[in-house]
Amino acid sequence: MSQVLTEIKKLSNIAWPLLAAQVMQTLMGVSDTIMAGRYSAVDMAAVAVGFSITMPVLFFLQGILLALAPIVSRLHGAKKSGDIPYAFQQCVYTALPLGLFALGLSAAVPWLFSLIDMEPTLRDITVRYTQFILYGTPAFIAYQALRNLCEGLSITMPSMLIMLLGLLVNIPANYILIYGKLGLPALGGAGCGIATSLVFLAMACAFAVYVVRAPALNAFSFFRPWSRPSWSTMRETYAVGVPIAFTIFFEVTLFGVVALLLSPFGATVVAAHQVALNFSSLMFMLPLSIGMAATIRVGYLLGEVGLPGSRVAIRSALLIGIVIAVASAVLTILLRYPIASLYTENNEVIELAATLMLMAALFQFSDAIQVISAGLLRGFKDTKAMFYLTFISYWLVGLPTGCILALTDWVVSPMQAKGFWIGFIVGLSTAAVLLGLRLLYVQRHTHSEKEVGHEVA
Repeated sequence: MSQVLTEIKKLSNIAWPLLAAQVMQTLMGVSDTIMAGRYSAVDMAAVAVGFSITMPVLFFLQGILLALAPIVSRLHGAKKSGDIPYAFQQCVYTALPLGLFALGLSAAVPWLFSLIDMEPTLRDITVRYTQFILYGTPAFIAYQALRNLCEGLSITMPSMLIMLLGLLVNIPANYILIYGKLGLPALGGAGCGIATSLVFLAMACAFAVYVVRAPALNAFSFFRPWSRPSWSTMRETYAVGVPIAFTIFFEVTLFGVVALLLSPFGATVVAAHQVALNFSSLMFMLPLSIGMAATIRVGYLLGEVGLPGSRVAIRSALLIGIVIAVASAVLTILLRYPIASLYTENNEVIELAATLMLMAALFQFSDAIQVISAGLLRGFKDTKAMFYLTFISYWLVGLPTGCILALTDWVVSPMQAKGFWIGFIVGLSTAAVLLGLRLLYVQRHTHSEKEVGHEVA
């Protein structure tokens, strides 16, 4: 029991700065929406549309770079410090072509939006916002690479502090660029795109300064000498990172698809769905931060002492997840009406949102288990199977179940939003079971205590 308590403390020390960073990242999105909305409803809509287009691209790039954390943590645990700068440099090479592609995609944005039936003013603002975000992808890649490098070394406090810096840059930059202060033209919603790219640049520069100057990293030389690309190492990074990227991409797009499928049912249904989803996403950050910490700890322990030492971290992470799920579920059940009332004064929206939040309380357990299991599997660098299992759970089980219950009378009368939320419960529960079984399989079939392959056959 003492080992578990010690491990819980270590996981918590890694996780809480990551949680704070996730919350501040969400606040940046909230500030964009609020500040653009105060300028005009059209600008707020443009930011919302542009955000829905650019975020999957950025999340995909982030997913590739998430491969760096388990690679670095494994090397760190194995005391192979000299290999860490090389792994970092090769990971940058891996993501750079994708970043350049995203940058080049900015030239095609006007043509892509010309294919969509949109009001001309809305289209113009959305195009400019999207292009400005894509211009910031090289800085975004640098930021993510440096962040995952530090997190792989179990140094997570800079992630929180530099995300705070990003938030402090974002709000005044939005104000200046949206409303045209300091002699600059008022750009409206498009100014949010420039502000976001400036945030990426500021955070990348701050992380670079930290990596170069921090006493804790004096033993490393991450930038000199700079190695040449190694195709074998890059393929290795892709083998870990691409499944993570697609897993994140499909999770993000799933909720977007559900919002579109609900739109014919009217503003009340869509609004209630968004209220419940927004609060659930906030609660999800708790187990997500534990899953991210679990990736780091398991990778480190596998490198340091092998599989037996990692089992305590696995049990501890899942135990924390269950405790969080119980607390989140109780909080959601007891406070669902007051919480819904914070978002709107419309009684119909509040009533439906409270019902959906009751369903959200039911999937807190499945959600915690699946996201922490996924984090643990990333620590083993077993990401390909994780991608297949989550795709099956969300897109082949959860979404069809939701569509059948929400849109058809095959089982019951169309349940609209409630049907999709039952689909979420079914999909997340399936993911929790499948990822949990995969985690057991990986532990049983790890042949070497200190060398775990990228895939377990």
